[in-house]
This record gives sequence, C-alpha cells and structure tokens, in this order.
Amino acid sequence: MEKNIRDSLQLGIYKVINPFVKGLIKIGLTPNAVTTIGLILNIGVAVIFVLGAEKSNRGDMSYIGWGGALVLFAGLFDMLDGQVARLGNMSSKFGALYDSVLDRYSEMIMFLGICYYLVAHHYFLSSLFAFIALIGSMMVSYTRARAEGLGVECKGGLMQRPERVVTIGVFAIACGIAGHFIGGDYKVYVPGISFHVFETMSIFTMPITIMALLTNITAVKRLQDAKKGLEAQEFNERKGNNRAALIAGLVLMGSLTGVLSFTANAQGSDPSPITFPTPKDISNQLFYLQRDPNTNTIICQLNVDKHGEVNKEQPVNVFWIRYGDKGEKKELSYIQRKFAYGIISKNLGNGQFELRFTSHKKLPMYLNKSGTDKKYHVFATINNKKMQLERIFLRIEGGTFWFPNVKYVEIKGFDASEPSKVLVERIKV
Repeated sequence: MEKNIRDSLQLGIYKVINPFVKGLIKIGLTPNAVTTIGLILNIGVAVIFVLGAEKSNRGDMSYIGWGGALVLFAGLFDMLDGQVARLGNMSSKFGALYDSVLDRYSEMIMFLGICYYLVAHHYFLSSLFAFIALIGSMMVSYTRARAEGLGVECKGGLMQRPERVVTIGVFAIACGIAGHFIGGDYKVYVPGISFHVFETMSIFTMPITIMALLTNITAVKRLQDAKKGLEAQEFNERKGNNRAALIAGLVLMGSLTGVLSFTANAQGSDPSPITFPTPKDISNQLFYLQRDPNTNTIICQLNVDKHGEVNKEQPVNVFWIRYGDKGEKKELSYIQRKFAYGIISKNLGNGQFELRFTSHKKLPMYLNKSGTDKKYHVFATINNKKMQLERIFLRIEGGTFWFPNVKYVEIKGFDASEPSKVLVERIKV
C-alpha cells in the first residue's frame, strides 16, 4: 500500500517535471552536472543557516524560512538527475554511485547548517535531536546500499530521502512564515507547568525530533528486512549447493556402477577444457576426486591421531579444496556427507577397513597398508584389475542441472601387484 502511494506520487511528479527535464537535456546538462548543482544548493542551505546563526537573533525565523525554501529547491534537483539520466539515455553505473555519494554529502552539509544554527541560538536539546536525525538518515541510506550490495532489495520505511527533504523544507518554511506573523518569541504555557510547552521554533524542531525517531526506526526495519532476505538467499544457496552435490554424487556413483558393469578400456582423448590442479602438500592423502565444471576438488585423507594411529571409527577424512576460492579448505556440508561424497567405513581388523561412498554402497574399496611401502592406500577392483586409487575424474559436457551429460569416468591409479605401473581406466558412459 505504502509503496503504491509512493509510486503514484512519484509518477505524478515526473509528469510535472518532465518538460523541465527535457529542457535541461537540450541545453546539454548531464545527470552528474545536475547532481553537482544539487550539492551546491545544499551548501547554500548550510550557508543560510550559518549566516542566520551569526547575524540574526533568537526570535528571527526568516533565515529558517529561506533555508527551508532552498532545501526544497535543492531536493528538486535530487529528482531531476535520475530523470535526466533516464530520458536522456545517459544512465551509467558511475553516475549512480556519484549520485549516491553526493546525496550523502548534501544531507550531511544541510544538517551541519541546521545543527550550527540550533546550537548558536541555544536550542541544545533540539540540536541533539537534529544530530540523531542525521545519524538515522545516514543509516537508512547505508543499510539499503549495503543490503543491495549483498544482493537483497531494501527500500522500505517511512523516512526515505524524499520524505526527509520534504519534512525539513516544508516545516522550515512554515516556521519562517509563522515567525513573521506571530513573532519568533511566541510561547504557549500550560497552567501548573513552569516552562512553555510550545514556541514558534517548535514548528521546525518538533518534526526534526520525530524524524530522529522515524529515521532510526526505518534503519532498524530495513536491517530486519535485509536479515530475512539474506537468510533466504543463504538458504537457497545452501539448498542449491547441496542439490548440486547430491546430483554430482549420484551421477558419479552411477557412473562407477557403469565401471563395474562394463568391461572397457580407455576410449579417446576428449580432455576437459579446464586445467585441473594436482593437490600437493596434503599429509596422508589417499586419493582425490575432480569433475567438471570447476576445479574444486574432494580430498580423501587418512585420519590419524597425534601418535600416527588410524582412527578406527573414522579412518578417512573427506573435505574440499576450493581452488576457485583461493584454495581454501572446507568441510563437507551435512547433505554432501550423508548423500554424496561421504564415506562409510567398516573395521575388518588387522588394520584393514572396508570403505563405501554414501551415495553408492555397491562399490567396495579397501583401506590397508601396502606390502611395498608399508603405507596406507585405498584399493578397488576396476575392470577386473586391482588398483591403488589415486584420482577419480568425472567428465561432464553440457546437459542440464538435473541431467548432466556425463561423457566418461576416468580412474587413475597404480597396479596393486606392480605399484610402479600406472593404470588409467576411462569408461564411456
């Protein structure tokens, strides 16, 4: 409802100012030039308030009225720059940034003049509220900018920039007019209260006090809305990542089933267009798994304690090396562990373990010490050949998210009976 009213008012204002905007475009004014004019006018606002502080007395409201008029005129240019960009087809990313930065300068300079005036004429409490309103105004804008920088729309609230400009401008003019007709020293007293409850200056300072409250409420409300949006975004990302992991795991294991079901030799070259790194300097690495469409790698590592003994409950530690994220190590998520890349182990005694992927329990692998180097390795029988596993690679080219086009699975390792002999089995799927 609020958004519809705002949009309707904005469209109505645009219809009124569009002829003027077209005139600005014809004389060659750019959006950045219009934005700069708005900043200069707001500097003029501050100058008027500073002059009022230095040259007028406490009861003279004329400077406030003229300052308010210039606030509204400067605010008009805040709307004009966007329309000049749209109608003149001159929109740019830097222009949007320039507009945002100069708007913040304009608002802070305007509040500087207001606070200076209020302090100079001894409206200390009102100057405090004006400063709080400045803080709230900055946080309303910053919260939106930061949220949108993180990919979440954040435009709600009662005290956005147009409302702030109109509130200050209109009530400043009203204060100046009232000062002319009823005098700047007009006060209202209530019987039984020793101080006045209203004075001419209140026409200007009370809306600023309300603004101080509403701007900060708006900033907090935007923060709450951004929190909901970011949490939903993170949930969807995790859901997408987990789905991707699940599908990749199922495809991988389905492909490995093909390895066991079809007796085939390496077929063709057809390498991946991606250059995959070879994991290095990983202690107790057993084997690793890679697949298109990125270089992120699953590492299967022997899990030992500080004495070098294998953890019998969990002999294999599985984790990511995200080469796409500067090579950071990252644990598997719950879904990835339980349904895709996690490994189930069974202690067979005498330092031997049976291993199976959680996504496909029909492929047995065995962890035990090699008779050659007396180190732990993982062995599996592939195409009737007992192989010491080193790398599993899944080649994907095209297809869809749910049904990727798997071209082949390549398993690389060493002949268990002759460890110096490299074996590569590429099975077309």
